[in-house]
Amino acid sequence: MAIQAKRSNDERLELLMFGLGGMQRFGINVLKVKEVVGCPPLTNIPESHSTVLGVAHFRGEPLTIVDLGKAIGRRSLLESGAKVSDGSVIVTEFNRTSVGFWIANVDRIVVLDWADIHRPPKGSSASAYISGVADIEEALVQVLDVEKILSETISPEFNRTTTLGPGDIPDNMQGSQVLVVDDSAVARKHVVQVLEQLGLNAITTRDGKEALELLEQWQSEGMDVSRQVPVVISDIEMPEMDGYTLTSRLRDKPEFQKAYIVLHTSLSGAINQDMAIEAGANDALSKFDADDLAQAIVKGISAQA
Repeated sequence: MAIQAKRSNDERLELLMFGLGGMQRFGINVLKVKEVVGCPPLTNIPESHSTVLGVAHFRGEPLTIVDLGKAIGRRSLLESGAKVSDGSVIVTEFNRTSVGFWIANVDRIVVLDWADIHRPPKGSSASAYISGVADIEEALVQVLDVEKILSETISPEFNRTTTLGPGDIPDNMQGSQVLVVDDSAVARKHVVQVLEQLGLNAITTRDGKEALELLEQWQSEGMDVSRQVPVVISDIEMPEMDGYTLTSRLRDKPEFQKAYIVLHTSLSGAINQDMAIEAGANDALSKFDADDLAQAIVKGISAQA
């Protein structure tokens, strides 16, 4: 099953719904999905993470297959007597990495507004792996935080240390504040680490709506927002309000037009660059490379100096 997604409206997304056994449905953005296939033959990898089923030879490349249910703290389907061949694999590509998620079954693709995706309820036992929830046909669909799952399972060697430092920041911008907007705790932590290495301060929010409300509050209190927060680093996929919409809303307001906006995404492909520039962003780059991010931050800070 090949997956193709084209986003014609910045405020809408296509969500691939699937099951992990039982009635609960989960979702992943179609833009992160390459295709859905039956599970290919697997080779065991010694000392791999307990959720890794093995590695498959797929389209001429090795592909790590992760037991998605087990990865988010649910009972593995294998414990219920299921065979690996009984399930399906969602082949995904994000954060410059390809990985296969082994699931019970695929449901369907639904089209939603980003405003229909809400923050997960507090206190939920699985909320650590959920970036948002959506009410679809009177059922709560959980949108998974794939960055967190990836960071805890196959442990990719993300470049977390930048070769740049405080000396690359103009003297009059030392200690500046940068607004970080991302629904993934893993992504926020990575950006904050890079900012700290540059000697900059971070203000974090979980989605575009929360970020916009914060900036508007500061503006109403008489703050020079563009000077207070010269750079905004925002994810694209977020509940409540996505990064494209946040960027467009900021560019519509004279007091926020000078901000240097970087869209920081786990998605790949030229379509994201084009949409980022069209929305009004100054730059767009893929997670998680500390040097790429640091260079974009230094460029933004220097432009505001």
